[in-house]
Amino acid sequence: MTTERTLTVVFLPESAYGPTNNCVGIGDILLRRGHRVVMAAESSWRGKLAPLGFEEALVDLAPPAPEDDDADAGQFWKDYIRETAPVFRTPTIEQIDSFIKPTFQALIDGAVYCEPALRRSLADIEPDVIVEDNVVTFPALQTAGVPYVRVVSCNPLEVRGPAIAPPFSGYAQDDTGEWAAYQAEYDRVLRPMWTEFDAWAREQGVAPLPDLDFVHTSPDLNLYVYPEELDYPPARELDATWHRLDSSVRRTDPAADLPAWLTDRPDDAALIYLSLGSLGSADVDLMRRLIAVLAPTPHRYVVSMGPCHAELTLADNMWGAEFVPQTSILPLVDLVITHGGNNTTTEAVHFGKPMVVLPLFWDQYDNAQRVHERGFGVRLSTYGFTDEELTGTVDRLLADTALRDRVAAAGVRVRAADGLTRAADLIEQIAAHPPDRP
Repeated sequence: MTTERTLTVVFLPESAYGPTNNCVGIGDILLRRGHRVVMAAESSWRGKLAPLGFEEALVDLAPPAPEDDDADAGQFWKDYIRETAPVFRTPTIEQIDSFIKPTFQALIDGAVYCEPALRRSLADIEPDVIVEDNVVTFPALQTAGVPYVRVVSCNPLEVRGPAIAPPFSGYAQDDTGEWAAYQAEYDRVLRPMWTEFDAWAREQGVAPLPDLDFVHTSPDLNLYVYPEELDYPPARELDATWHRLDSSVRRTDPAADLPAWLTDRPDDAALIYLSLGSLGSADVDLMRRLIAVLAPTPHRYVVSMGPCHAELTLADNMWGAEFVPQTSILPLVDLVITHGGNNTTTEAVHFGKPMVVLPLFWDQYDNAQRVHERGFGVRLSTYGFTDEELTGTVDRLLADTALRDRVAAAGVRVRAADGLTRAADLIEQIAAHPPDRP
C-alpha cells in the first residue's frame, strides 16, 4: 500500500466480461488494502459485484424495460453478438461498416444517455480517483475534479499510431501493404460519427477527442494490459503517463473442481481448454462444430459453454458449464483454444500456455495475429479451418517442446511482474498525489 489514507476508487468498466473482470481484479487488490471500491458498471450487473466486496453504483445505458429486470450481466452484448454472427465471416475491412460502426454507436448512445445520472452519482460518491476501462469517453468521469485513469484492456492497437497495424484489422505488423486502404475505409465510415460524438463531448466540458479516437487519453495515468512478449514496437511514442501491465489476472475466481476422469487421464491425452468467451460462444453453430471436430481426438477438454449452454451437448471427452473459473483452470491445462479476447490471451501468456486462436470480432483479430507472428500459437480461419487443420495444429503445438518451454518461461516472467499490484500501486499514487488542475 502506497498511501495510509483510505481512498474511494470508482471503476467504470464496459459492460462486457473482459473489462469488468479486469476492473474486478485490480479493484480486489485495492479492497484488500482497505480502500472503498465502487463499481459503476452497467445495470445488468446488479447483485453480481457486491458479493465480491464492492459497492454497486450501477448506471443505465438505455431506458430500463420491465422485462429486463432479471437480465443476465452483459445480456445486451450477448444478444447483439448472436444476431451479428454472420458478419464475422467477412473480411475485417468490411466489418468496419457492418460491425465496428454499429458497435461504437451503441457504446456512444449509452455514454450520452447516462451522462446526467453519472454526474449525479459521482457527486454523491465523492471519489478520490476514477478508473475507466471502456472504448468510448464518459465526460462525467473527467469533470469530477479528481484524477482520471484510463485502462486499455483491449489489444493496445486501440491506441493508434503510424508505425503499428490499424486496430481491428488483424493485419501483420511486418506487412504494411493493406494498411492504407483499411485506414482510408476506417476514416470514411467512422469520421461522421466521431465528429458528432466529439462535438457532444466538448459540450459536456471536456477537451477535444484525439482524431478518430472515441476515448480520451488521461493527462494523469494510462494503463494498458499486454505482455511484453506480444507488445508492439516502441514507435507508438506513448508518453510518460502510460504504463504497461504485463497481465491483470483476477484472484476472485473459485478453485477449479474438475472431475477425476479429466485429471487422471492417459499419458497420451492432453488437457485442453476451449473458450470462445461469453460473447463468442453465443455462436452456437460454431461451438457445435468445434465440439464435433474435437470429439474423436484422444484429448480431454474443459469447455466454457457460455450463455447458450442449454443448446450445446458436449462429447464424452469434454466437461464444461456456462461459466467456468477460467483463471483457476488455465494453470492446469496444456493448451488453450480461444477466440483471442484480450483477457484470455494475456491470461494464457500469464500461465505459460500456447494457443490456437479463432478470432471472431473486434480486437480478437489483432490478438490472433500477434500470437501467431510472435510464435506463441497459431491463428486459424475461424469459419474456414478444416477438421484436419484444427486437430493437426493441436497435436503439433502439444508436441513442440521448444515452443512450450519458451511460452512457459514467458509465463514465469509475467507472473513475477505482478500486473495487479503494479496497477493498484499506480492508482494509489495518483489518488494520493493528484496533479495540479487548472
